[in-house]
Amino acid sequence: MSARNRCPPPSSSYPTKRPSVSENPIKKVTRAAKPQLAKKRPALADVSNQRNGSKSNSRTSLLSSKPLVPCVAKMSKAKKELSACNENTGFPRNTLSASSSLKSNVLVPSKNTSFPGSDQPMASVAILSAPCSQESVLPSPSSILHALRGMDVSPSGSVSGSVSMDESMSTCDSLKSPQFEYIDNEDASAITLIERKTSNSLYISDDAETAGYVCERGIPMEMQTVDKVVDIDNNFMDPQFCATIACDIYKHLRVSEANKRPSTDFIERIQKDINTSMRAILIDWLVEVAEEYRLLPDTLFLTVNYIDRYLSGNSVNRQRLQLLGVACMMIAAKYEEICAPTVNEFCYVTDNTYFKDEVLQMESAVLNYLKFEMAAPTAKCFLRRFVCVAQATSEVPTMQLECLANYLAELSLIEYSMLCYSPSLIAASATFLAKFILVPSKEPWNSSLKHHTLYQASDLSECVKALHGLCCEGTNSNLPAIREKYSQHKYKFVAKKHCPPSIPLEFFHELSH
Repeated sequence: MSARNRCPPPSSSYPTKRPSVSENPIKKVTRAAKPQLAKKRPALADVSNQRNGSKSNSRTSLLSSKPLVPCVAKMSKAKKELSACNENTGFPRNTLSASSSLKSNVLVPSKNTSFPGSDQPMASVAILSAPCSQESVLPSPSSILHALRGMDVSPSGSVSGSVSMDESMSTCDSLKSPQFEYIDNEDASAITLIERKTSNSLYISDDAETAGYVCERGIPMEMQTVDKVVDIDNNFMDPQFCATIACDIYKHLRVSEANKRPSTDFIERIQKDINTSMRAILIDWLVEVAEEYRLLPDTLFLTVNYIDRYLSGNSVNRQRLQLLGVACMMIAAKYEEICAPTVNEFCYVTDNTYFKDEVLQMESAVLNYLKFEMAAPTAKCFLRRFVCVAQATSEVPTMQLECLANYLAELSLIEYSMLCYSPSLIAASATFLAKFILVPSKEPWNSSLKHHTLYQASDLSECVKALHGLCCEGTNSNLPAIREKYSQHKYKFVAKKHCPPSIPLEFFHELSH
């Protein structure tokens, strides 16, 4: 059934037009339920941030109390000889000399004025008057800090002392100024003392790094000194990962791969007109066909599995070997692909050497001999999981590791002698060799790969060496389809990577932990 036939027919229950904005009740409710903006909080709120102050509301106590007298009015009452205010700033210009104006203080008494949340009246605030100019000069933070040292800013205490501020700023605005600092350099020692007491209470010693811990901002963090097993089956949100049953699935594949494997000596025992070179040429050609039709890698691996299983029990003439290849690829494409190539297309790729009826007859013969058991564990099935484990436990580039492992696994399809190794062993060996090629100085195998693949490093020794030989001989091979395929940009040019001439024997030793 095509993708077009899978689409359901249009139903009368579907809406024929999009509802307008006025017909949408949700937007009406949203528009009606628009929250009103809260009123702006008045100045000089509860700066103590304490709940144990005045029991009355801070807003009410502020409005009921006598408001602050503007600084300009107090200054005009105190000195009658002040000149007119500057038009730009609105503040009076001091007519005193520059030397005396820096030392004169103008007191602004404000009786019966208290902070919200406190019953204590606020004492008079001294303002240091400076000559008014076109551009007001802000006081330095150090002068403000020196003025604040004698002040008591506790909730129960009153505000005393003198505060140096700009003449264009009121008392409440100066408290909000970004240059108003509450901690000076002398208070840094007190903060250091608190941090030292906190570190002592957490038992953080100076030699924490030697003890196996690293202290970062007072938080102890254990160093990764042990090769721990990484759990990759922790994605429970995506159902395609099958996180709850992934381990059981791969255990079943390990058991069933022995039942779906071909014979390892069918060329010598069964076939009379076919040799290993003919089989390799057929698979090399099928790699080109799969690349031409953009078939999945699983389709290619299944095709080779069907060919070998059929050749393990049926003698085939060399003139019909290509017919067997296209018939097995058509079966695998029907099993794996969404849109499989048609019979006519497979006849076309053989240059019409075989007719449509011959392809269908060979397809029927293969299906009957395999008893329609099309599901077979291949190296690609295991490689997909093993590469995920390697990517989660190593620092190598993820895409290069995946492409290189696939390249090594496909090289094993051509070689007839690789049939003696199980698909899971080939997948684990390809992962081992791919990690070694990318990072030759680091040990490829670890506890996580051992746990998920169920293979020790010593179990992979022979298969890894066989794959290593195929990789090194790839440049001189007469079958270039796989090498040319993985020399493209979409496969990260992994076929052109340099393969070290030898693998250290200590990499195949048992893990000590």
